[in-house]
Amino acid sequence: MWIFGWKGESGFGAYSTAEDVTQGIDGTGLTAIVTGASSGIGLETTRVLALRGVHVVMAVRNTKTGENVKANIVAEIPNAKVDVMELDLSSLASVRTFAADYCSSGLPLNILINNAGVMGPPFTLSKDKVELQFATNHLGHFLLTNLLLETMKNTSLEHKKEGRIVNVSSMGHRLSKGIYFDKINDESSYSPLYAYGQSKLANILHANELTRRFKEEKVELTANSLHPGAIATNLLRHHSFFEGVVNCVGKYFLKTISQGAATTCYVALHPQVKGVSGENFSDSNKAKPSSVAKDSELAKKLWDFSLTMVAL
Repeated sequence: MWIFGWKGESGFGAYSTAEDVTQGIDGTGLTAIVTGASSGIGLETTRVLALRGVHVVMAVRNTKTGENVKANIVAEIPNAKVDVMELDLSSLASVRTFAADYCSSGLPLNILINNAGVMGPPFTLSKDKVELQFATNHLGHFLLTNLLLETMKNTSLEHKKEGRIVNVSSMGHRLSKGIYFDKINDESSYSPLYAYGQSKLANILHANELTRRFKEEKVELTANSLHPGAIATNLLRHHSFFEGVVNCVGKYFLKTISQGAATTCYVALHPQVKGVSGENFSDSNKAKPSSVAKDSELAKKLWDFSLTMVAL
């Protein structure tokens, strides 16, 4: 149980921080994109990757906030290489613009961290008329990943180094017993937390199907998913009651932001994860997701459905 801080086979546990799990790792020469990088675990992930020498591109909705975060990181880590680019994952047009700009920049891409997310808002449709959590947490990242895959494959070949895709999911994926393809936009049956669980289940299925395709293509890329842990972040902004409870008692039960970013940084950088793909992680160790999250046929169906949704 995580509150006791037990360490797993990796030598790390729930109390390990992002700096702990990357201690001694030199990321110089690597380039990473982190979505949702201006707050919470995305910000800490960016800071620690930059601390280890990784060139980090912050993909954020609000570039002014992103620039402020960048300035703070560079003030702390003078040699940090950090860039800020605009990305709104709830807009497929924004995803396409970001990907086109990135690909035309000539930058390599070793690590893609699909971190950004929204949790439990009232029923809302995205700019593309898709339920907001499914649109932001899954579809936006699905399209982004597809549009950046060729760059990742080329980087892997040129650098002779494995590329890694990291999908930040959640234990909340267990709230969903499947992907309700015909009810994605059904307001009458909408439950904020169940819809969140569905989108997080989609993150795991996405990583698993990427793994199957990478093995089929024999490319040196991996894709894994993870549960960062229970953390007090602005994801709870749509649930004022729970946010109040968390603010009062959370320090006794929840992870810190740095502990919450640890698994992301571990999966993105640690040599123990080399060659590992299609796995789910928690507390910087392999974990077991729900049985439906391991359904390969559902993963294929979701892939085909998502292709249609983003019109690729």
